[in-house]
Amino acid sequence: MSDRIEELTRAFERFPGIGPRQARRFVFHLLSTSVSDRSKIAELIAKLGDTVRQCAECMRYAHGGGPVCNVCSDTNRDDSQLLVVEKDQDLQALERTGTYKGRYFVLGGVLTLSGKGTIREKELLKNIEMRMKKNLKEIILALSATSEGENTIDHLKHALLPYRTSIKLSVLGRGLATGSELEYSDAETLSGALQNRKET
Repeated sequence: MSDRIEELTRAFERFPGIGPRQARRFVFHLLSTSVSDRSKIAELIAKLGDTVRQCAECMRYAHGGGPVCNVCSDTNRDDSQLLVVEKDQDLQALERTGTYKGRYFVLGGVLTLSGKGTIREKELLKNIEMRMKKNLKEIILALSATSEGENTIDHLKHALLPYRTSIKLSVLGRGLATGSELEYSDAETLSGALQNRKET
């Protein structure tokens, strides 16, 4: 008979940023809650994919039944700007600032210095081609101020060379501390970094 506590602990350990001790705390917290609470959580997890879809344009996960999310379908957004972020949480953090009104693309990861990691490069290039027909003028690389973020920016600069004659390429201004992730930055810092972006 399998040890359910150990099994669930190992499952939680696979979550990003969760170590063995925190995973075990999750398990014991669940054991201390009511059966109905555990059932509700299990149901939410089981049905997560029923109403959450990956947007066909920006690649973020969002609630809704259509092929594109509410941000991509918003006709009031500025089509001349495309802001590239690492993950969905970064997009949400930037939206909370209320200062950016353009379009987004979620890379889905970063590239490590050793060459590991995957990003949605082909999808990004396809998105850029599509947006060029809608008056795209600037691509903003808004990645975390980490070595992996910087490495990914360098990679994308090279990949985007063919577009440099017609599209401005910029990076966030460094109101962000080195090593900081966008997801955890406050709205004021993100707004400053966005407003102080520089052409690269």
